[in-house]
Amino acid sequence: MRRPAVVAEDLRVLPGRAGLAVAGLSMLLVAAAAVPYAPGLARGVLFGGLALHTLIVALIIRQMVLGPYDLRQVTPVWHLSFVGFIVGGLAAVPLGLTGLAQGLLWSTMPIAAVIWGISLVQLIRRIPPAPLRPLLAIHLNPAALFAIVAAALGHTGLALGFAALGALILIALVASARWLTVSGFTPFWGAFTFPIAAYVSALYALGLDTTATLVLIACLAIVPYVAWRVMQSWAVGALAAKTNAAEA
Repeated sequence: MRRPAVVAEDLRVLPGRAGLAVAGLSMLLVAAAAVPYAPGLARGVLFGGLALHTLIVALIIRQMVLGPYDLRQVTPVWHLSFVGFIVGGLAAVPLGLTGLAQGLLWSTMPIAAVIWGISLVQLIRRIPPAPLRPLLAIHLNPAALFAIVAAALGHTGLALGFAALGALILIALVASARWLTVSGFTPFWGAFTFPIAAYVSALYALGLDTTATLVLIACLAIVPYVAWRVMQSWAVGALAAKTNAAEA
């Protein structure tokens, strides 16, 4: 990176905050994937990812405090920043770090509940701008992740509750698909990908294989299409302009 200040500049725009949050969460996903093959490495990556995400969240909070009021408005992207730590539970449980997983689960659930509640009030009071509507799909992500981690910890009732909540959110998203996508394809369509993939995993974790497979079929149609369109935008140099990304 030729200009470290580019991180602070990216934090000023919504896509930048979302992207940086996902960067930290990616390490936590790598840790989960590495558990069966290299548990020692997975443990190191897990704690490194949690540290990185903590740093990113601290930078986001700093920008919110020092920046304009708009940065302090609750958006679905807040789930990625402030609830995203729950992704660490995917690796913590199989690594035997159940105390860590329990802490991540119980500390992030209230935060997600507050974000869901405020977002619902916002949605009732005003209609989101068309280009930002795909971000509403992110609300599915915490429900799916809570279900996965709760199931892994043996909290079956809690896991089923979050799976049911996820089903309600998914049904609402499907019913509103035309409204959500009215502005045409944008990089924000990426918000449709990881929540539905996480929900598929949640259904499989709960043994709901038939339902999970049906959702997986839809997932296999959506995710590659969105990934292809985003890669096309990147290849022609249009992605940065569409997301207002700062130049490194």
